[in-house]
Amino acid sequence: MSISEAAPVSNGALWTGRVLSAVVVLFMIFDGVIKLPPLDIVTQTMAELGWPADPNIARLLGIIGLISTTLYALPRTSVLGAILLTAYMGGAISTHVRIGNPLFSHTLFGVYLGVILWGGLYLRDARVRALIPFSR
Repeated sequence: MSISEAAPVSNGALWTGRVLSAVVVLFMIFDGVIKLPPLDIVTQTMAELGWPADPNIARLLGIIGLISTTLYALPRTSVLGAILLTAYMGGAISTHVRIGNPLFSHTLFGVYLGVILWGGLYLRDARVRALIPFSR
């Protein structure tokens, strides 16, 4: 199926996709920005998660998250951004699994965010609908 043959989407579905994507973008901007300055709460939380309590590590993770989020927010690079954010969420999930955090509230949060991320992209991007045709 080519992009021109992708199932058309209604205005309501398009706006739903934009809103879902905006939720992910806003959350990831918050997540990335709080990691940039050397905040004690960030380094303490990272230490609890088994990461080094080094503000530079937090800053690096924040920058990676913000770059991936920017790529996701831009229509031309949104698929690449979604792939990178999915990898980022995978790292978060593995961190929570490794230390034994609660399944539904902590560990699966990255899965929830990933479903919202890809669902929003599916609804707003014909390339993704052509790649993953749920209906014919």
